[in-house]
Amino acid sequence: MGWTALAYAAPYYPLYALFFLSTGLTAAEVSGLFALWSVTGFLAEVPAGALADRWSRRGSLVLASCLEAAGFVLWTALPGASAFAAGFVLWGLGGALVSGAAEALVYDGLAAAGAADAYPRLNGWISATQLGAQLPAAFLAAGLYALGGYPLVGWASVGGCLATAALALRFPEPAHDSDVDTGDDAAGDGLRAGLTRALRRPGLGLLVLALALVGGIDAIEEYFPVMAAAWGLPTSAVPLAILVVPLAGAVGAALGGRAGRLSGRPLAGLLVLSGVLLAAAGVWARPAALGAVALFYGLYLAVLVVAEARLQDRITGRYRATITSVAALGIEVTSLGVFAAWAVRGPVGVAVLVLFVAAVL
Repeated sequence: MGWTALAYAAPYYPLYALFFLSTGLTAAEVSGLFALWSVTGFLAEVPAGALADRWSRRGSLVLASCLEAAGFVLWTALPGASAFAAGFVLWGLGGALVSGAAEALVYDGLAAAGAADAYPRLNGWISATQLGAQLPAAFLAAGLYALGGYPLVGWASVGGCLATAALALRFPEPAHDSDVDTGDDAAGDGLRAGLTRALRRPGLGLLVLALALVGGIDAIEEYFPVMAAAWGLPTSAVPLAILVVPLAGAVGAALGGRAGRLSGRPLAGLLVLSGVLLAAAGVWARPAALGAVALFYGLYLAVLVVAEARLQDRITGRYRATITSVAALGIEVTSLGVFAAWAVRGPVGVAVLVLFVAAVL
């Protein structure tokens, strides 16, 4: 979990949306950058998962951190719309490399140790660690911003990414299930075979779709700082003020193992409640409304952890990273819907999308 904490503790995270706005970009242009980020991930997700299955899941994590570092270098050295766009392309490629490889590496590692049934609980704690890492990131961002503004925040983030890459090099990588696969599935193209496996295995396609719909809602985290600033908080206070949101999310994710005992309808009910809370926060639009946003995020992440675990339990064979990336591809599509909903009606628009996803589930 040390790598997870370091990977999600870059001080840029709580401030980059405000950084973009400070250079003169409009809210719509910032949403456009987020959309470019998602489109890049959309195009790279499944090929990146196939690469991880064929090459190395550990190597994919190392390369991802290096690409993110390169993107932050562009943002910091050449701040402007073009550099922001290029940085998001690099980050999108890095995110695609991580999304399938990380889950596959963890699940297969547990399976090799005979502990695959521990994945839902461990996945919940990993998600909680990712969110908990935002606590030191927020304090670090606030301190660095006070000392040296956005440039110091940026260079510190570059260093953090390179440290993450170095730590990933130490990960053990168990043998893939490919060692026991035979026939066309083993010899054929990884991308084609992984997609075919996802479509033909009973129930797997539905789980891929469910995760795609639920997972895309997480794109709203990009707007937490924007909400705080729009609701009256100064920039210097934003990183600390929004901590209540990821901390509540960490609690929800950590409880994902218990939420895994619920059937589909109760899980959809949790998602409905989360959407109502988000809508209420958007209408209230005061600093205190961040409390409602925090409750929304905690409930939402509990559902997301369950969706991720149920997909991994259903996958068999060598193409775990590829199939996980198929789901991530769908997540990017849903993310575009989040960005569009925000551009139209802010948090209330996203809440409507959450309720729609709950109804589909």
